[in-house]
Amino acid sequence: MEASMEAEESEKEAAEQEPLEGRDREPEAEEEQEESEEAADDAKKRVVPGIVYLGHIPPRFRPLHVRNLLSAYGEVGRVFFQPEDGFVRRKKKAAAASATGGKKRAKYSKDYTEGWVEFRDKRVAKRVAASLHSTPMGARRRSPFRYDLWNLKYLHRFTWSHLSEHLAFERQVRRQRLRAEVAQAKRETDFYLRSVERGKRFLAADGDATRPNGSWAFAQRPTEQELRARKAARPGGRERARLANAQDQARSNRGLLAKIFGAPPPAESMEGPLLVRDP
Repeated sequence: MEASMEAEESEKEAAEQEPLEGRDREPEAEEEQEESEEAADDAKKRVVPGIVYLGHIPPRFRPLHVRNLLSAYGEVGRVFFQPEDGFVRRKKKAAAASATGGKKRAKYSKDYTEGWVEFRDKRVAKRVAASLHSTPMGARRRSPFRYDLWNLKYLHRFTWSHLSEHLAFERQVRRQRLRAEVAQAKRETDFYLRSVERGKRFLAADGDATRPNGSWAFAQRPTEQELRARKAARPGGRERARLANAQDQARSNRGLLAKIFGAPPPAESMEGPLLVRDP
């Protein structure tokens, strides 16, 4: 009897302990689940992409090369390389063609001036920019970029949308500058053509536009001698001219005598009777 009673009591104690243990395990599982969710949220929040600026791009260096070289340090996202200007590209192509003598088609590859590389995690981008800056781009001995150095800089708080806006702004500025240069060239050309036409009309008015020593047709005011000659050529003009000269000479003599002898100069009214009327 005692054994049976002890067995029943042990069974009751086990039954009472089982729900307690289950209740204790449930909050622990919930806490673990919450911690895992918080860690996942923190991981999602902490993973922010970062952009590294590539200032030097050697010839024949392509986006595939930079992706292969930098993927060993972290996950690489978008890559953009800025191609060189069209004028520079045409000059290089012409130089390559002249070097070959025009006998065969010149081999010229498109080059780039600068680039941007996006990493999935900005911490990786910072680490790559700090560790690879000013180091050889090619680690192998036969690499064509062995003697070129990385020129990397991490762009703080720089996003891909900023890059798109920057490139769009540069394109707009380039178009505006091109329009201004074309308008200025057109104004200069029009002014030159108008000047040429004006010169042709001016030379044609002289009679012969081909004569280099032709006389210029222009009107000039008559001089004082020409005016006196015209007055003298009129009827009675010589007599009037002679009397006017005599009157001027007499006036000058009277003023000289008045200065010598201290006499007052003759009044203008006294000179009136000296005038002789023309016949």
